[in-house]
Amino acid sequence: MTDATVLTDRFDRALLYATHVHGGQVRKGTPIPYIAHLLAVAATVLEYDGSEDMAIAALLHDAVEDQGGEPRLSDIRNRFGDRVADIVRSCSDTVVNSSAGQQKEDWHTRKTRYVEHLNLIDQETLLVSLSDKIHNARSILRDLRKPEIGKSVWDRFKNSRKDTLWYYRELAKSFQKRLKDQSAKMQLADELSEIVDVLERT
Repeated sequence: MTDATVLTDRFDRALLYATHVHGGQVRKGTPIPYIAHLLAVAATVLEYDGSEDMAIAALLHDAVEDQGGEPRLSDIRNRFGDRVADIVRSCSDTVVNSSAGQQKEDWHTRKTRYVEHLNLIDQETLLVSLSDKIHNARSILRDLRKPEIGKSVWDRFKNSRKDTLWYYRELAKSFQKRLKDQSAKMQLADELSEIVDVLERT
């Protein structure tokens, strides 16, 4: 049995920061405050023995990609340190400097590169990424099973159901490959694969 992760005022400050950065933002196609997703990802990281840095990175994993780009990443680095910033950077499929007017690459290019990127990142970053993806997949499945939502859940995405499922299947395979020697985390990777199985059949 490992020692419990101790959360300090750094975690408190990160939660306030995430709430500020994502203030007013909701989950795609729902009235759910976006912070609910960030808390779920942080909770999963902690449930799998993640450190405080990992939990903070979980809270901030989306703060860069769509909420400020490189300037936001620099701010996170100044506030929470290099380790947190490096994990957040690695969890982003792109970092756009909005002040410079940059545009994202096309979806399939970004997602293919991200899946390949999973083969290179460290185990701590891998857990934060997996915790994010599995909460997203669980949310899709939950809403797919709601009579008032059902298959319209796929309308929330810019890309087709086929493309979205392709991405989650590739993610699941990559996580399983990387975590095959770690039984606890492999359980989480297997769960993602099982959710994708259900989504593909539904």
